[in-house]
Amino acid sequence: MEPRGTKRGAAKIRVAEPCNKLPRPAPSLPTDPALYSGPFPFYRRPSELGCFSLDTQRQYHGDARALRYYSPPPTNGQSPNFDLRDGYPDRYQTRDEEVQERLDHLLRWLLEHRGQLEGGPSWLAGATVTWRGHLTKLLTTPYERQEGWQLAASRFQGTLYLSEVETPAARVQRLNRPPLLRELMYMGYKFEQYMCADKPGGSPDPSGEVNTNVAFCSVLRSRLGNHPLLFSGEVDCTDPQAPSTQPPACYVELKTSKEMHSPGQWKSFYRHKLLKWWAQSFLLGVPNVVAGFRTPEGFICSLKTFPTMEMFEHVRNDRDGWNPSVCMNFCAAFLSFAQNTVVQDDPRLVYLFSWEPGGPVTVSEHRDAPHAFLPTWYVEAMTQDLPPPPKTPSPKD
Repeated sequence: MEPRGTKRGAAKIRVAEPCNKLPRPAPSLPTDPALYSGPFPFYRRPSELGCFSLDTQRQYHGDARALRYYSPPPTNGQSPNFDLRDGYPDRYQTRDEEVQERLDHLLRWLLEHRGQLEGGPSWLAGATVTWRGHLTKLLTTPYERQEGWQLAASRFQGTLYLSEVETPAARVQRLNRPPLLRELMYMGYKFEQYMCADKPGGSPDPSGEVNTNVAFCSVLRSRLGNHPLLFSGEVDCTDPQAPSTQPPACYVELKTSKEMHSPGQWKSFYRHKLLKWWAQSFLLGVPNVVAGFRTPEGFICSLKTFPTMEMFEHVRNDRDGWNPSVCMNFCAAFLSFAQNTVVQDDPRLVYLFSWEPGGPVTVSEHRDAPHAFLPTWYVEAMTQDLPPPPKTPSPKD
């Protein structure tokens, strides 16, 4: 098939040239939504393999100690009136964003549980290991108009590892975050404090400190097309009253958004914010997002539940809306592109996939620092007691 926009005559002339004169094109992946509008690809229902927690000091624990329990206010028709500004900035402890955690917490879980994986080392050798947030960025790429991304990729013992790299633009934004945005970030965490209890049947305690070091993370396995996936994502809470107590079906995602006053505002909300909520929750298998809508003064005036599987209905008839098939097909195409690009099995060799809105995904090759992201402790531990890695699958496999 000819590249789009190529004149037939020009194509014939190029084919006639000697092969050794043809420049090898740098590999790239287009992101135009029209290219990915086929049927929805196979996506295996995510199943939870385990979990881990991060405490107030950001220390890892291989258990569910940080899991919180959904405890919404009584639905008596009144506004919850939660004050999302309460405690800011005095009772606010933020994670040190200068620390590059990369995949380290997930790798620690993997090291502890690699012997219990169904399918064993051979399944892991064919899988892609990453964070849910990285996959979310891939899903939304065909519709993203503002923020680019970079993903570092290395192959080790057959497994493809994907780890996000902060772009220079994102770093500048982070270091120059305006006070209002910092306060809005706090409000999102504060909302969780109002909606969650520390034990089943308990009551929320919004008087404590908001500490963004604390996290409960689910580790799941799935498959997109022919790509086995092992990934982890942070979970806000579990619902003790959920129809299924089996994770991830019992998990709930909590979000805040400004209150809406016009059909135009709702349309924009459905086109942009709901896309990201859908991608995040669908990947993990979280069935519901509970949104708190806030006033300009920072009070929650209403709560609304958005079932993940019904979110697309809000944009189905919007010609400028998003399509789940496009999102998933692009993600599958990227995984194939990465698998076919990262062929050398070497934890110190990094392929950096870069994307800016309006352009294709491009690749550059790097070795060692600062791009290498698989820690020595992980590489050495995995090398010591496992058989030699299988042959890297060829693009045909």
